[in-house]
Amino acid sequence: MKLYTIGFTKKSAERFFNLLKENRIERLVDIRLNPHGQLSGFAKQPDLCYFLSEITNCEYHYMGILSPTKEILSVYRKDNDWREYVRSFETLMNERNIPSSLDMHFFEEKKCCFLCSEASPKRCHRGLVAERMAKYWQNIEVKHII
Repeated sequence: MKLYTIGFTKKSAERFFNLLKENRIERLVDIRLNPHGQLSGFAKQPDLCYFLSEITNCEYHYMGILSPTKEILSVYRKDNDWREYVRSFETLMNERNIPSSLDMHFFEEKKCCFLCSEASPKRCHRGLVAERMAKYWQNIEVKHII
């Protein structure tokens, strides 16, 4: 099974939705802390649900349990210390019992893609979540759509 990730910043709406279609994504799993954010543009939650349905025939699901807390994100934005962010976010995932608290079948039944805002997965929690799931469930290949 493949688990995909994508960020929407630095992408036009056309590029973003074409990437989802090219990779045949069936279920977009939004793991942003604030899916209603002012800077989300075409990826703002109510609009995104509509666009996904109309343009890509893709389902939308929000999973806030896979988001960082405001505190963790605030400290990272202030200090820009990636190692500390990773440590804090890994601790949070442990506390939330990720991924064993998730239903693996949900991710197996349709081709899923994690959504976050960062253009690159290198310093984004979506990569941390996807890699953790791949390590825990062991039959997952992670593919970052760029």
